[in-house]
Parts: sequence; structure tokens; C-alpha cells
Amino acid sequence: MIAILQWTTLAICALIAAARVPSALRGENRSLFGIFVLMTIAISLSIEAGYTAVDSFLGANNVANVLLRFVIYGTVLLAGYRIANGFDSAPSVRSIVGPWGVAVLALVSVATLVPFLMANTAGTSTGLTHLPDQSPHNRDLIRLYTAAGRFYPAYIAACLLPPILGVLKRRVLPRLVRIGAAILLVGAVAMIVLALSDMLPQQLAYLQYFISSTAVLGLVVGLALIWAGRVRAGRQALRR
Repeated sequence: MIAILQWTTLAICALIAAARVPSALRGENRSLFGIFVLMTIAISLSIEAGYTAVDSFLGANNVANVLLRFVIYGTVLLAGYRIANGFDSAPSVRSIVGPWGVAVLALVSVATLVPFLMANTAGTSTGLTHLPDQSPHNRDLIRLYTAAGRFYPAYIAACLLPPILGVLKRRVLPRLVRIGAAILLVGAVAMIVLALSDMLPQQLAYLQYFISSTAVLGLVVGLALIWAGRVRAGRQALRR
């Protein structure tokens, strides 16, 4: 079930990225295309087959997991800026790319790299859940590493909540744009919930996969619908 969910999420991301290729080649909204491509890469690295292939090439020390983390950071940074700027939310833009946002990203980057470098990560393990070294010290380092990886997307999502909610209240906007904003809201909430998901009981840990997929699909599908809604509104304006 989890594998089906992951492959379905990958297929949706890849299809949306492919649909943006003609526009990107024309020089239209290339940053949006970049977001979809980065998200497709991130999903590919989160699937066991893709992760194992990349990590084996990199030495089988789970360097692929660090690569995945920073691809995610880049994706949510670019998407967060694009969304906040597109919704004309100067406070959110400052929180994401201003001095405070840069400081948060720097701290998260350090909190990601230091525990990883200190831990014994030998032996390819998707999600770092089945590392050969299961000593308490090593598990604690991996928990810190995982917590840092989930904090930054949650931070970006929290920055986006005010402008997304503001768009939902604006009834004059095209319906597709508001639907896209509603889906973005679901994705943003899922990112925040994912950062807290380690508190789930062990028997419910599998829910993290569903929360993660909801976050990804909320971001990708929401952005795609907002883009489609604005294109459609522009064409209708030209016809008038």
C-alpha cells in the first residue's frame, strides 16, 4: 500500500512537471517548472528503488538521504517564496528569504549535517530506519537529524498559512485559484503535522507516509491549479 502511494505520488509529480515543459521552453514561469522537477527528484529519492541506486553509487553510507533533505529544503524555499510573492504577502516573503528566514535555513542546515556526520550511517537504509548500528546513541543522533529535516518545511508552511487563508477569503478570484489555494492549505497543514508525527505511537508510524504524500501532493497540485486558473483567467480576459 505504501509503495503504491509513493509511486502514485511520483507519477503525479512527473506528469505535472512534464506538462510544464512547453511553457518552460518558452521562458514562462521557469521557477514553477523547477519546483515540479525538484519535487519529482525528491519523491524519486524517497522510494526504495531510487534511493538504493543513488546511495549505492555514492558509497552506501546514506549520503542520498542528505541529498534528499537538501533537495526538499530547496524545493520548499523556492515554492514558499513563489507562493508568498504571488499572493502579495510581503511579511511572508520576508519570513522566508529575509534575514530571519536565512538564519533559520542556516541553523537547520547545520542541525542536519552535524548529527548525520556524527552518526554511524554505514549501510544503505531508506529513511534510515534499519541501519546496522542501532545503538541508543546512534538512534538519538538519527532522531535529531530527522527532526531537523522536518522542521524547515514546517516553518515554510507556517509562513504561508496567512496569505493562503487570505486568498481563500477573496471571492473575486477565479474558482480554480481558490481551489488551488485550498489544496495548498491542506499541504501546508500536512507539512506542519509531519514535523510533529514522531510523537505518534509506534503502531501508527506508518501514517507518516500518508502525511508526507499529502504534503507533497498538496504543494504540487495546489500550485498547478493556481497556475491553470490564472492562465484560464488571462485567456478569458483576452476574449473579452
